Amino acid sequence: MKLTVIIPVYNEINSIEILLNKVLEVPINKQIIVVDDCSTDGTRNKIINDYKNRIDKLILHETNQGKGAAIRSAQKYVNGEYVIIQDADLEYDPNQYPLFIDEVVKKNYQVLYGSRVLKKDKLYNVQNFSHKVRIWGNSILTFVSNVINKQNLTDAHTCYKMFEANIFKSISLKENGFAFCPEINTKISNMEIDIFEIPINYQGRTYKEGKKIKAVDGLIAIIAIIKYKYFK
Repeated sequence: MKLTVIIPVYNEINSIEILLNKVLEVPINKQIIVVDDCSTDGTRNKIINDYKNRIDKLILHETNQGKGAAIRSAQKYVNGEYVIIQDADLEYDPNQYPLFIDEVVKKNYQVLYGSRVLKKDKLYNVQNFSHKVRIWGNSILTFVSNVINKQNLTDAHTCYKMFEANIFKSISLKENGFAFCPEINTKISNMEIDIFEIPINYQGRTYKEGKKIKAVDGLIAIIAIIKYKYFK
């Protein structure tokens, strides 16, 4: 099975080299699509100079548009049977891709998420989140998403979202920013497709370390869920 890895990037000079090396080294059949969302800290030059010939597709935005816009730009180039989203920081470990592949192959899942809080020995494990406010916010947003979308997720806004490629490419994405997550959750719900989860390793970073999502993005997420559920 071929896995397409979409990597949206914006100003990640401190992590991009390590992250891309990790993705390249995962021993699976893969397509790597990197979308640089107009980085200004040297990230873009680093990718062009050191990785352009090692990845399958490099897309360069001339203005900063947001994570959702970057994913949308990559959508039409997907040629794997499945696609997964990979942030360019080091919060999520690419060495977990084989776990996803093994799960969808064995159980024929169409959509599989990697939950940061789901563990085999207990339901919630939040020790690697960087701040208690983020734990609380993530729980509230997941609860709201579950109620409106009639889903039963433990981590609705995880980065690690894996889709059957035909499903992913059929979804008309609109959101430019972090609201990509609630948008696609809701549109998957509207398609009446089940989302399954597996536990993943996660190491959250702080705002000093480059964390970009803000409290206002939580409100934007709730608005997106309502918009795509009731005003589709």
